[in-house]
Amino acid sequence: MKRPVLGSMLLASTDPERLRTWYVTALEPAENADVAAYGVLRFGDFHLFIDTRADVGDKNPEPGRMIINFDVPDARAVVARMNDLGVTWLAELEDRDGSLFATAIDPDGNYVQIIELSEAHRAGM
Repeated sequence: MKRPVLGSMLLASTDPERLRTWYVTALEPAENADVAAYGVLRFGDFHLFIDTRADVGDKNPEPGRMIINFDVPDARAVVARMNDLGVTWLAELEDRDGSLFATAIDPDGNYVQIIELSEAHRAGM
């Protein structure tokens, strides 16, 4: 039996266009016309669907329940770009034993973690 693969998630919003624009500007997803037509953002093999739902509020009341992690090759460059956008940080960029971590807050209040793992941490995974 083939094992399931986590390939996407739906991020619901009362203003999906604003949220989608934020993710595109802040994190530069891969371009793919097939998924872009549906408003889907592709990050590697993972797809982020951002759509509206009637059963969510304007802000996430429990943002720590689910944190979206982005593995990046250059955390400092991503953080600099996000700073230029005026991003609010829950946790500023910090070095944790050679790996870099920062946690931003998107316009809906969700936590978005930027991670640049060191080669040593990758080898230990």
